[in-house]
Amino acid sequence: MPASDTFVIAGGGLAGAKTAEALRDQGFGGQIVLAAQEDIRPYERPPLSKDYLQGKTSRETIFVHSADWYDANRVELLLGTAVTGIDRSRREVTLTDGGHLAYGRLLLATGSVPRRLPLPGADADRVLYLRRAADSDRIRDTFTTASRVLIIGAGWIGLEVAAAARIAGVGVTILEAAELPLLHVLGPQVAPVFADLHREHGVDLRLGIRVAEITTSGGKATGARLADGTRIGADAVIVGIGAAPQTQLAEAAGLEVGNGVVTDASLRTSDPAIYAAGDVANAFHPLLGTHIRVEHWANALHQPQTAAAAMAGRDAVYDRVPYFYTDQYDLGMEYAGYAGPGGYDQVITRGDIGKREFIAFWLSGGRVAAGMNVNIWDVNDAIQNLIRSGQAADPGRLADPAVPLDEVAAKR
Repeated sequence: MPASDTFVIAGGGLAGAKTAEALRDQGFGGQIVLAAQEDIRPYERPPLSKDYLQGKTSRETIFVHSADWYDANRVELLLGTAVTGIDRSRREVTLTDGGHLAYGRLLLATGSVPRRLPLPGADADRVLYLRRAADSDRIRDTFTTASRVLIIGAGWIGLEVAAAARIAGVGVTILEAAELPLLHVLGPQVAPVFADLHREHGVDLRLGIRVAEITTSGGKATGARLADGTRIGADAVIVGIGAAPQTQLAEAAGLEVGNGVVTDASLRTSDPAIYAAGDVANAFHPLLGTHIRVEHWANALHQPQTAAAAMAGRDAVYDRVPYFYTDQYDLGMEYAGYAGPGGYDQVITRGDIGKREFIAFWLSGGRVAAGMNVNIWDVNDAIQNLIRSGQAADPGRLADPAVPLDEVAAKR
């Protein structure tokens, strides 16, 4: 088969697997090679900090496709094999084993990796990170023997792991450098909801904290020493301080990189034969008018439809409203839109924040930039429609639960 008819996918996560699926669904008949660095077939990551971590679901439920799907759809799945180099002039990749593979189109779906803790003692045994299925297994096993764990970082991963630990009956201390959990994402008006939630469930949540070192004994982590000299003991330390896109492959190939692999709205990189999707892609978003990189499941699930179409030479743009969700204890939440620090000037809520049954809206110039529904369901599509419309919203009507969300536009 000519190299032009071979599409190579570098990365065996959700984005890579769903791109292979989309290529076949859209009629691509050429060769598809999916190079997966891990030695198990592609799987979804959200369960690793939720139901799978809590033991509610089996290993088999996390996989993107059944074991026989790849042969049935003529997708060559190379397990334990990473793309280690790209020769753009020859349109050829190098694989872990030193072999070479020519491509007509190449997709980078290399994902992200947890940021490592740059502190003394951070390399000790029982310092754990969560990214892969094996990590989730290790943390779940830890819950069966530990009486208390120390979590560094109160982002989504840290909080979801804390909830799983408390459900397992394990004591939890969380150390967070910011003044509130999720402050960067939710802002000071809404972030207290998650601080209160975890404290009500027995978490020792310490905010505005600087960690000086991970304490150890016999090469194993025993807790942490804070900058003020305070020592906190624990049977294991779990680190959740964010993730970094795996751009090394793209950088070495001379592709444009900046907070991920930079792409246009079609997910095409600075090389027209190379595309990127999922956590690693910093894609131009037509609706938002800027490049964004989203480390959430929905991007890895839906971007492949656009990537596959564009790789096959069809016009396609990715313009879905960013979306993510979380489940912690009895709180379920969906968030849509994009409103980072400085990206909004007003926050409106409807419902009862105290009962954790509410919707929050982040507004910029009177328009809804993002919305979050907490324990209120079947409203996220309406929230996304508000965001996509770009219409100014009447704050009073936005805050009134009696007014349907499709009727909150400001009077002209």
